[in-house]
Amino acid sequence: MSADWNTKYGTRRVRHDPPTLDEAIFAAIGITDDQEQQAEIAAALMGMPLETVQAEVKKQARTNSRITATRVIAGEQGAQRSVVVERRVVRRFGNDKRTGT
Repeated sequence: MSADWNTKYGTRRVRHDPPTLDEAIFAAIGITDDQEQQAEIAAALMGMPLETVQAEVKKQARTNSRITATRVIAGEQGAQRSVVVERRVVRRFGNDKRTGT
């Protein structure tokens, strides 16, 4: 779905991709741990019936309990990419040139 409008530089087009149910559930999981509230949030975001969303939330809860905390994000054209966050530890030893110690 896209929208066109005319500007002084010519016609501009913006692509609009509505979120998927999985993305709505993922957002709801980030907000609360309660499955009922997750289903209500996702149903409100998607405009879907609560019963349909509850079934999907329960399915995802079962699969998420078996899988480690790895998240896959869908990028452009359906390509998937993983996001890994690492913490780099910087260790400083006795001779710090800034402090003169």
